[in-house]
Amino acid sequence: MPDKKKIRSGVVCIIGRPSAGKSTFLNSVCGETVSIVSALPQTTRSSVRGIVTAEQGQIIFIDTPGYHISEKKINRRLQLIAENRLQEAEAVLYLIDAARLFGEEELAICALLKNKQDRLIVGINKTDSPAARPGQTRISLMQALPDLPQERIFELSAQEKTGLEPVLAALFALLPEGELLYPEDFYTDQPVDFRIAEIIRGQAISRLYEEIPHALYVDIQDMEMKKNGKELFVRAFLCVERDSQKAMVIGKGAAMIKAIRVESQKELRKIFPYRVQLDLQVRVDKNWRQKDRVLQSVLQE
Repeated sequence: MPDKKKIRSGVVCIIGRPSAGKSTFLNSVCGETVSIVSALPQTTRSSVRGIVTAEQGQIIFIDTPGYHISEKKINRRLQLIAENRLQEAEAVLYLIDAARLFGEEELAICALLKNKQDRLIVGINKTDSPAARPGQTRISLMQALPDLPQERIFELSAQEKTGLEPVLAALFALLPEGELLYPEDFYTDQPVDFRIAEIIRGQAISRLYEEIPHALYVDIQDMEMKKNGKELFVRAFLCVERDSQKAMVIGKGAAMIKAIRVESQKELRKIFPYRVQLDLQVRVDKNWRQKDRVLQSVLQE
């Protein structure tokens, strides 16, 4: 590492509309699965933290839920999570999907960022898409944020991992000097139960998102380390809103819930230095998206 006086470290908040590629960016720069990636909007529900350590120092990224204009209770709470995390950060990374029109949600985000242009970096993402229009996106962005320097706007593809290094360098330049906040080998500070729940939810979403888009969450009931620290036993519930959804999650002959459990365990073996053994069941929690107690737990506010 360089002279400690020259090391920069701090918190960077990632913001963008749903499916702008925020989680893909976070996973790409961290080198590990930190956040769920899905074509389903609003997959990220909490403020997910990823850590990047380089010669310049350390960036603690906060990946916020996609900023979606809606008055539904769960969506409004997701908006508030993103807005609150902006206040905690030393710098902000705003990711825009270059393959989509610069619309109402982008204008709402730009309004949030009007007074943060001095600590803002913008990534025009998905430039690998045939539908990408980075030039038009740049024009619209400059109209919405006229005080943002051109040199702080970058074109990239988080999926293809291109254009990431200049973005990181620009973010480091905005951070204050300071020592590393985490050990060099850390890439997230998420609690174990949160990571396990997110892996399970990700596996469920990948198989059920057309039938049960936002109607499920994971409740970790119990965790116990066994076999001298070589195996973690976890009892968890996949919670849905209706009995008909429960039947879909279980599947014919319990095939669906078995596939979710098996693939989750495979993914967890890549993450943890011990085996994770899942006892996974399905439970109905009617209208949970209207319950403040459940939302507070699920959204990790």
